[in-house]
Amino acid sequence: MLTARTNWKVAVTDSGFPDLAPEAEALSGTGASLAPGRCRTAEEVAALCADADAVLTQWAPVTAEAIAAMTRCKVIVRYGIGVDNVDLEAARAKGIPVANVPDYAIEEVADHALSLLLASVRRIPQVAAQVRKGVWEIAPCRPIVGLQGRKLGVAGFGNIARAVVRRAQAFGMTTLAYDPYAAPDVFARHGTEQADWETLLAESDFVSIHLPLNGQTRRLFDDRAFAAMKPGAHLINTSRGGVVDTDALVRALREGRLAGAALDVLDEEPIAAGHPLLQLDSCIVTSHCAWYSESSLLRLQRYAALEVRRVLEGGHPVHVVNGVEAVR
Repeated sequence: MLTARTNWKVAVTDSGFPDLAPEAEALSGTGASLAPGRCRTAEEVAALCADADAVLTQWAPVTAEAIAAMTRCKVIVRYGIGVDNVDLEAARAKGIPVANVPDYAIEEVADHALSLLLASVRRIPQVAAQVRKGVWEIAPCRPIVGLQGRKLGVAGFGNIARAVVRRAQAFGMTTLAYDPYAAPDVFARHGTEQADWETLLAESDFVSIHLPLNGQTRRLFDDRAFAAMKPGAHLINTSRGGVVDTDALVRALREGRLAGAALDVLDEEPIAAGHPLLQLDSCIVTSHCAWYSESSLLRLQRYAALEVRRVLEGGHPVHVVNGVEAVR
């Protein structure tokens, strides 16, 4: 049993949290101690984590080189859902499970996605800006379409997308989803039409993206995808910025092929002050904050640390993403 030791080192490569008290509480009684860092490079990750028994990471590059330096690591846990900052293959080759935390902010992200959709379709930022300038119109920023009977298409049909669908249906929208990995009965259970990629683009009045970032999805929304979308559609992205070709999106908005876009994630963050998207009235950008509420923040820290605890106590992580179940 792994519990024979009482001096586990849990390296925290980086974090944006006020403190690590939730992690310390979740690990209390295990003999584990937190070793916080502010790693920005793979070399810094390697130095901090070389003798760590477990690694918690948020944005730092946990590359193949950093993983190669780990001599005792039994699990790597990424704060959040996406794991594109961790070399999954390198961890797999070394027998290290990599886990994420997919269930800490499902409702928050779904709320934010629908909020962005409503703000984009109802043109709320533009109307509010006009009012601040003294312009009062009872039918402003025309045309504004109604939501009832419109189609929301979701790209990806995981937990967050299903939560978005529930909200959209309450607003009178019909829903369809593209996800080649979801079981057919899942769509029926959520009152949602199963669609192929072409149908999703052609029929959706609004498209909400809920995809991981990988080789198949990187820049999936490109010039061809935008040309295939229904004229006047709105695009919402609360998943990963790299799924969208930003230059192609700018072209689609400028040419009027899309009526609007609302993004919480971008391929490069933070967005530059003079970025073309910020010059377009038809685009809303928020600061990768869809995940955030005070309660989700605590859940994220606690759930990540609990994955570490399971491993240190001789168990297995719940949310393994690289196929390595066994603890070395």
